[in-house]
Amino acid sequence: MKTVKDQIEEIKKKGYELDFGIVFEQAFENYKKIAIYAGSMLLIFTFLFIILLTGIAIAVFGIEVITKFIKPENFKPETFKGNFLLIYTAFIILITCLLSPFQAGFLKMADCGEKGEEFHISTMFEYYKPPYFINIVIATFIITLFSSGLSALIDYTGMPLIGIIISLTITFITFLMVPLIVFGKLNAIEAIKSSINIILKQPLVILGLVIVAFIASLTGLIVFCIGIFFTLPIMYSMQYSLYNSIIKIDFVSEIDELGSSM
Repeated sequence: MKTVKDQIEEIKKKGYELDFGIVFEQAFENYKKIAIYAGSMLLIFTFLFIILLTGIAIAVFGIEVITKFIKPENFKPETFKGNFLLIYTAFIILITCLLSPFQAGFLKMADCGEKGEEFHISTMFEYYKPPYFINIVIATFIITLFSSGLSALIDYTGMPLIGIIISLTITFITFLMVPLIVFGKLNAIEAIKSSINIILKQPLVILGLVIVAFIASLTGLIVFCIGIFFTLPIMYSMQYSLYNSIIKIDFVSEIDELGSSM
């Protein structure tokens, strides 16, 4: 059986076929298997995270500082400069990195759903352990720092729209970065490079699939906004289905692996 690295090398040389309809159908079928549970986890942990973050902020800075900070005038574009911009960017990068293994847990849930396996709350924290945690955090840190830094630099030139486009482009070409770490067992740098190489072989088809999934995820806003928690998981199902359609996740059982090694 070809390894993930072998498949990636073959993709670099020959490319690959990707059927829009088949991938979308697979993603939607996978989404139906995890929608309720994944949505519930998103809703509950988002609520708990906000409470925890607010409590830590109040304990560290005090209620008066926090009250002043969240005033609307502090979030005007002109306030995002100098030390404030650096602190804000560092905070966003830190939070993004710490939450990235949790988000990867939805890919594990999608994998369990596809294989007909049970998934639990512990599934969401599957990748907060080595070697996944460090590689997911490093990869997320590199991409978030590069994207935020480049976007901020362009903003200073007075072209914020260009900065947004570049940031979205970086997010798009690294869309398969996390699946390559958790399923392909690549390190952070390998995952970033491989994601770029894979996506640039079929950019239009993948972009179309991502856009459709994104639009579908926003339909939850219609249901009192809370519905977004139950439609957002379709993005993780699409991420999983795309990876599985291109690389092929190994479905060999542990018993089969032991038998083949004897």
